[in-house]
Amino acid sequence: MFSSPTPAPGSRAIASNALRNAGLIERDRDRDATMRDLTDKPGGRKASSKIRSHNRPRVIDINPKRKAALQAGPSDPITIRGGADRLRSARIGGPLSTPRVRTKFRPIEVWRELVRKRWNPDTQFLNLESLIDDELLKKHNLLPPGRGGDVRNAAVIFKLAKELKPTVKTLSLSNNNLQGTHLQCLSHYLPELVNLSLQNNNIRTMKDLDALASRRGRLMSLKELVLTGNPLQVEGMKTDNGEKYRRDISSRFTSLEVLDQVTIAQIGFDRPGPSTAPAQAPTASTFPVEMGPSFITGVDGGLVSNFLVRFFNAMDTQRTLLLDAYDPNATFSFSANTTIAARARAQGFHNTLPNQKKLTWADWIGGGSRNLSRVGTDFDRSLSSLHIGAEDAVKALCKLPGTKHDITGPPEEFCLDSFPVVHGQGMGLLLTIHGQFTEVGTEGLRSFDRSLILMPAPDGSRAKRNGWDVVIVSDQWTIRVLSSHEAWKPGPLLIQALSKEEQAARGAAPTSPPQQQQPLDQGAQTALAAMPEAQRNLVMQISQQTKLNVRFAIECLAGNGWDLDRAIANFEQVKVRLSRPP
Repeated sequence: MFSSPTPAPGSRAIASNALRNAGLIERDRDRDATMRDLTDKPGGRKASSKIRSHNRPRVIDINPKRKAALQAGPSDPITIRGGADRLRSARIGGPLSTPRVRTKFRPIEVWRELVRKRWNPDTQFLNLESLIDDELLKKHNLLPPGRGGDVRNAAVIFKLAKELKPTVKTLSLSNNNLQGTHLQCLSHYLPELVNLSLQNNNIRTMKDLDALASRRGRLMSLKELVLTGNPLQVEGMKTDNGEKYRRDISSRFTSLEVLDQVTIAQIGFDRPGPSTAPAQAPTASTFPVEMGPSFITGVDGGLVSNFLVRFFNAMDTQRTLLLDAYDPNATFSFSANTTIAARARAQGFHNTLPNQKKLTWADWIGGGSRNLSRVGTDFDRSLSSLHIGAEDAVKALCKLPGTKHDITGPPEEFCLDSFPVVHGQGMGLLLTIHGQFTEVGTEGLRSFDRSLILMPAPDGSRAKRNGWDVVIVSDQWTIRVLSSHEAWKPGPLLIQALSKEEQAARGAAPTSPPQQQQPLDQGAQTALAAMPEAQRNLVMQISQQTKLNVRFAIECLAGNGWDLDRAIANFEQVKVRLSRPP
């Protein structure tokens, strides 16, 4: 049906030579003998006798595969395994080609060579700029991180850089289109970096730097950082001349001295140089100065007392009433300190008092605690936990657990210091309060520290109309595990808390645990708020010594001409008379 094509002149001779060179047919003694195609039919007796005269078997008869290849015809050399290459070599007169042996290269060896090639040990400088243009990577068809390469390649490069000696101090990663994900392992492998350039990359937000500035991965020795050409730096410089951008970066990298080739202002303190003399163990058990009593200076004590009585009363009963007590631009934050102080641990308050084990920190921490040691570098959380404005401050207060402050209880359980401070363009009053309160619900005791800055309420303001002579412009509240009020008790100030055994050995009376507080009723607080400071202090002292409530303490002092000694003596006489049997 299909006829075989007629071979071209000379094609048989070419095919014959190629097959002989490939070892597929036997070489004749006469190299000029013509190879006959299998389709040829030899004619005449002479031709037949010539073919039959061979005594040795032919290769094509022994090997069926070669025979089948020859049957395909000399004009189809591709059917012969390897024949096409051999024929091509034969045509050009070259030697027979040998198969190529491909060797597999290891990418890590290429990265290692790259790192070593770009390393300057004299200056401890590793230059990894513009890796996309590196000839070594082009040769091996490798894409660097940020230019299509895997993020894992960045970790491999940083790990190889860690092997360099001496330690890498200066690293440039400029012009690599890197993102925050590419920097995740940088501080892990190169924690001692002093100078780092990320110029002209793709750092877009502060979160892209978290891997370098987090608590565990912080570059503690970093002195210079270059971020110019990144979207973060470009956008940051458009607002307030870049002040916020520089402030945020320097707060993340506290050791930084130069940012984008601009020196960062540093706050320094005069201090003596390090001493080589061996340190001696302290022998004193108290500080050289004693703890003084609470003091109020620069302002009438009655103003402070009236404010605190009203403030804590609203704090314990109805916090929405404090809306007028805060300035419209006031700031408020609170911090939950869950650490048990050494003094409290030594005295065992958290185990001996009945309700302490009921206390939990979930509501305080979940309510927006601004404990910066826990917040770390989460700047969004640190900003959201700073409440600005009266409404925001009161709203945050209302979400926290209820409290009960016994501000008219034993005076040694509270410590109040007040003195004028400069605030803005005017003078304010700083109040620092240390004390304790009862948490509503669990009835457990907590210690607290509170710092308030007060300013005079403007005439005609809402606060002034509602009876607040001063308003709060700053409120910082720290809630702590209960500790003894002995820390601010007037007298010798202990360096460390003494256990009960140590107190007994020194002949000192063991510290009594704090008592559960009983809050004053509204009438008692109103009566105290209306009294002068001197009389209020007398009421607190006689209440402490006699355990009289506020109403009877006032009556006792008033009946004795506000003489404390006479009032106490009169109380003892009445007590003895009442104790006698009828």
